[in-house]
Amino acid sequence: MGLGKRLPEFITGSSANKFTVTAAAAFIALSLVLIATVCSPISYFPLKFALSGSTPPEQTCESREQRSSYLKHRTPELPPYLLSKLQAYERRHRRCGPLSESFNTTSPLVRGGHSVGTDDCKFVVYSPSQGLGNRILGLSSTFLYALLTNRVLLVDFGPDMEDLFCEPFPNSTWYLPETFPFLFQLQTHRFRASYSYGNLLKRKEEDGDSSSSPALLQIFLQDKYNEYDKLFFKDENQGFVERVPWLVLIHDGYFIPCLFQMQTFRSELEKLFPDQETVFHHLVKYLFSPSNQAWGQITGFYEAYLAKAEERIGFQIRVFEPKQTPFTAVMKQITSCTQKHRLILPQSDEVTLRNETSKSILVASLSRKYYEEIDWMYGRRRRQSTGIAVYQASHEGKQHSGDNSHNMKAWMDIYLLSTSDVLVTSSMSTFGYVAAGIAGVKPWIVMIPDPYHPRGADEPACERAINLEPCFHFPPWFAYPDPPGTGGLVGRCEDVSWGLKLVGGHKTRR
Repeated sequence: MGLGKRLPEFITGSSANKFTVTAAAAFIALSLVLIATVCSPISYFPLKFALSGSTPPEQTCESREQRSSYLKHRTPELPPYLLSKLQAYERRHRRCGPLSESFNTTSPLVRGGHSVGTDDCKFVVYSPSQGLGNRILGLSSTFLYALLTNRVLLVDFGPDMEDLFCEPFPNSTWYLPETFPFLFQLQTHRFRASYSYGNLLKRKEEDGDSSSSPALLQIFLQDKYNEYDKLFFKDENQGFVERVPWLVLIHDGYFIPCLFQMQTFRSELEKLFPDQETVFHHLVKYLFSPSNQAWGQITGFYEAYLAKAEERIGFQIRVFEPKQTPFTAVMKQITSCTQKHRLILPQSDEVTLRNETSKSILVASLSRKYYEEIDWMYGRRRRQSTGIAVYQASHEGKQHSGDNSHNMKAWMDIYLLSTSDVLVTSSMSTFGYVAAGIAGVKPWIVMIPDPYHPRGADEPACERAINLEPCFHFPPWFAYPDPPGTGGLVGRCEDVSWGLKLVGGHKTRR
């Protein structure tokens, strides 16, 4: 459906009631832009090409060429060693990936159960199950693991992920073909029982099973992974995993802090990322560029509503237990944060507000209530005396799993947030981690009230993130922050007391 028909459905803002002739003209122009976008050469291999194995059309990716004009913070240069490793990876992906002769020869043999493949062509398949923010974190982690272990990354995306991203690797595809054995069984309990790494370790312990390396292993690292699954993060177990040509990783978290704590990978990781505070920033910018379809919607909204503002402020509000978390309690945290740190301006300071530069506030939330309250506080009440306008691109009500339209709107929200000069995100939200990582902006993390993990009354409403690194919410039991005074790279998260994140020498709570 063209943007011209979609805009009235998902754009709301404090200027919506004054939809002037000028805005109508801009609306028509945006429709024409999207038509041109849709008719232009595609920026990704559509699913049908990846599944059939046929040769796709020439790749173009408009967002890669244009995004620097929208993302205000300059991306640090890729470290030379990381750049060389990425170039080597792209060559390996072309040589071993789904469109190669090597792949077509070896992948059917996996069903036989024997170790197949060569040292030069081993694979790791990423199979997601949660929301878009989680998937981007999980896929980033899996790609880094592939880079460290000289594997080729493939993705097991369903139709709900179609048309979101450009293909990241030139002249190839990262989609797992539908001809791959077990494709439709990768996340079933039966498949896990047969191919799970954790179950294999358990059988070895209980029965003394010393069978040879299998052709395929499932590595299950979701939040409910068991004690045997967690042993994947032990150095002594990586030798066995290395011999398996096909790995299937099922997880949706940012497990990179645990890789930095493994002696197997630590020295290589420090060479790849001399600045450990930009690991995710480099990975997410390299892997995830909006498809032309997504880019048309992102830039259409931006040009119509955000482009003219001198400052853009993004609010990402995620409440995981809305029935148990009062709306007023959440808004109290948000307003306490923004007023204390003068992120917008205290709403009583009318004189200062009149002298302020024009600001656009973007509210990204499943709920419309937060947009309406922030719009009332800073938009509608002061429209005549200030240059502040408040917008919301979508409000889905709740998260819709397996819905391509929902994921497209989520991806649009993430990327629009990443154009912000100031970011206010929510504790524990992977959505906010991704937006901050793309933007290159350290967010203010609002501590959303959690009925299951209440915070003390004296704790601050928000904290400024020490860097751009996401939090790994569910590290294994044997993973701890690096000891104080050792110049350690891994510490506790600002927003999840039991989580781990890369801290690059910063002091965090232990």
